[in-house]
Amino acid sequence: MADPTAPVPPRSAHDARSLLLFGGVYGAVVASAMVAALTVHGHDSAASRRYDAAWLLVTAFASALAHGYAHYIAERGPHRRGQALRALAAEWPLVVAMLPTALILAGAGWGWWPADGAEYPAFVFNVGLLFVLGLVSARWAGRRWAIALATGLGDALLGLIVVVANAIIK
Repeated sequence: MADPTAPVPPRSAHDARSLLLFGGVYGAVVASAMVAALTVHGHDSAASRRYDAAWLLVTAFASALAHGYAHYIAERGPHRRGQALRALAAEWPLVVAMLPTALILAGAGWGWWPADGAEYPAFVFNVGLLFVLGLVSARWAGRRWAIALATGLGDALLGLIVVVANAIIK
């Protein structure tokens, strides 16, 4: 039986990779779902795109805080000083994965490109990100290129499901 007072061992490099991939995939899927949800009613003015970008950032940080806190409390036993902050900081890949989508929406809101249809470049970016993360994770796991490509395509399918759901809802 494990000693409940034993210190929690530090995370390994493998865990850092897992957190990077988890945060990236989760961030891309949540960003796509948020864009789909925010544009479902056809709100595609510049002002609504700025609003959408702001809500996407709020969601990114709230998700990161929730996941970091969940990881912190899920580790049973005594906690070391600063461990809660480290758990929160480890969620940065989730926020970073959502930033390009927020920038796409904000850019449409600032007039850099048309606000109407800005969700489509966001979807394309997120589907591409899911493909790359799936490919990278499979290669890091030592899979052959054919399997890695299939894994990337499978992960990209997650993003495409959100896009199709968006088209059906509209």
